[in-house]
Amino acid sequence: MDLLLHVAIGIGLSAAAGFRILVPFLIAGIAAQQGYLALSPGMAWMASTPAIIAFVVATVLEVLIYFVPIVDNVMDAVELPAAAIAGTVLTAAVTGGDINPFLQWSLALIAGGSVASGTQAFTGLARLASTAAAGPVGNIAVSTTELVSSTILSVLAIAVPILVVLVVGVLMYLLFRRRRRKWRSS
Repeated sequence: MDLLLHVAIGIGLSAAAGFRILVPFLIAGIAAQQGYLALSPGMAWMASTPAIIAFVVATVLEVLIYFVPIVDNVMDAVELPAAAIAGTVLTAAVTGGDINPFLQWSLALIAGGSVASGTQAFTGLARLASTAAAGPVGNIAVSTTELVSSTILSVLAIAVPILVVLVVGVLMYLLFRRRRRKWRSS
């Protein structure tokens, strides 16, 4: 049961990484430093003060970059593979302990990496659509929504992980159902 809870936390943090890669690292590091989140031994560095300072600086830069028109669309291309890596690392960071390392990293790659890359792909498409429809104003709205979503999802993933997994599952289902319907009609 404990493993399932940790996988749920990893999935929630991975979904948040699909919106903003560095926000969940920052929140997980702070939560671990304050004793609200247990990290696997190999990932304990994430809770160190130097790591948290680095996460703060990197997160601020990532957030600011996404408010620059055109650059944000280029960043989406870079962040798709980076989101998969981030989701994998975040899930592995919270699923360690007594688990076999092969199982830990397999779960992390399958659960965390796929959720993060799926979320990032969706947000990248949303950004392209907003650029076409509303130009820079649309991108600012999308960037703000992504930042808020990543922050809320990261906090909820740690506080109420099962709820986050249910929400992510419902959203993925609705997204794929909508895409499937659109694909059938064309």
